[in-house]
Amino acid sequence: MEDKQVPLVMEEVADPEELAKARVQRERFDRNAAWLQARASEVYTRYRGKCICVAGEELFVADTPEEALALATAAHPEDDGSFLRYIPREKLDRIYAN
Repeated sequence: MEDKQVPLVMEEVADPEELAKARVQRERFDRNAAWLQARASEVYTRYRGKCICVAGEELFVADTPEEALALATAAHPEDDGSFLRYIPREKLDRIYAN
């Protein structure tokens, strides 16, 4: 297998308009994340093995991420703070490390 290095490009954004748009998008994401956090136990128990997307503080469930995102986008096309997550079929302890 060949190692391909992709160049990393970092840019500083200082445009107040772009920063304001990013702030609003982050606020939408935070609301969606809080919505899921408040219902996490029920959602994670009920939808094991599924892909979920939260948009407009509403849950969309499908077998694939593309399907879940399509459902969410159709219902809330203005919500650019949505997010996808796969809920593993089995509940296991997971260790995350850098």
